[in-house]
Amino acid sequence: MTDFDTALDAVECLRGREREVEKLPGGLTNINLKVTTSDATVVVRISQPGSELLSIDRQAEHLNSRAAAEAGVGAPVLEYIEDAGLLVIGYIDGNTFEDDDLRHGGHLSRVAAACRQLHDGPRFVNEFNMFTRQRGYLDLVKERGFRLPERYDEFEDKVERIRRALAVKATGLVPCNNDLLAGNFIDDGNKLWLIDYEYSGNNEACFDLGNLWSEPNLKLEQLEELMEAYDGRVIRHRVARARLWALMAKYGWTLWGSIQNSVSDIDYDFWSWAMEKYDRAVAEFDGPDFEHLLAQAAQDD
Repeated sequence: MTDFDTALDAVECLRGREREVEKLPGGLTNINLKVTTSDATVVVRISQPGSELLSIDRQAEHLNSRAAAEAGVGAPVLEYIEDAGLLVIGYIDGNTFEDDDLRHGGHLSRVAAACRQLHDGPRFVNEFNMFTRQRGYLDLVKERGFRLPERYDEFEDKVERIRRALAVKATGLVPCNNDLLAGNFIDDGNKLWLIDYEYSGNNEACFDLGNLWSEPNLKLEQLEELMEAYDGRVIRHRVARARLWALMAKYGWTLWGSIQNSVSDIDYDFWSWAMEKYDRAVAEFDGPDFEHLLAQAAQDD
């Protein structure tokens, strides 16, 4: 791993020390290194060029990671070197979740508790709104001539209807991860930790919960189980809100995949990733539940 020596020598706690370096899997906008010295193990996240096109704010990521650590659910932040794009956090020894852990592992109540712990913690320094993010991504895709899925613009009217429906019973914003993939949960055997705050910002809690349900393509009853664990009971309009936010997440992240497909040097099929999201979004836009969800999200139980 000598290619990273220069970057690691910029880290105060690693400079001039013997170290063992292991490249961790995952990370589509950064490189994650597990670095072990004689008395500590840390993770060094190295930002990659082009992430600014995805509206990633590295300073906000740093400060929000500190807030998540203060909430007791994020890894401790040890060092941040802005010019070098390095974030150094404590290594959490545990099992990194995969989609099947959420589908079949019986962990949804624990996941809900971890989300609640983050949401109840210190506020983040910025806000995240998928309507704004999706529009920014769309403008960029069109401006640069990046690939756009067939029919994509056709759903803009329905997006506006979702926006209006969600505004009726809008709730306060809380610190959200906004990218709750299975791989961002680590189980140390006693508790769940939440990592990766690239897209973090204050947002509606139902976005985090809906996106978490959507990413591993869980069943509807599993969303209800997750929401019941989070809220203490099933609140129908909040389940509907989570489903609508999940739809917006799929629709918006589709463009994230389009941008990465055009600019990233990482050996990964971003277009197939994007189209999996988009095909599921189209099925929901065109599906029989769409009108019902709009109505339910805006009414009392």
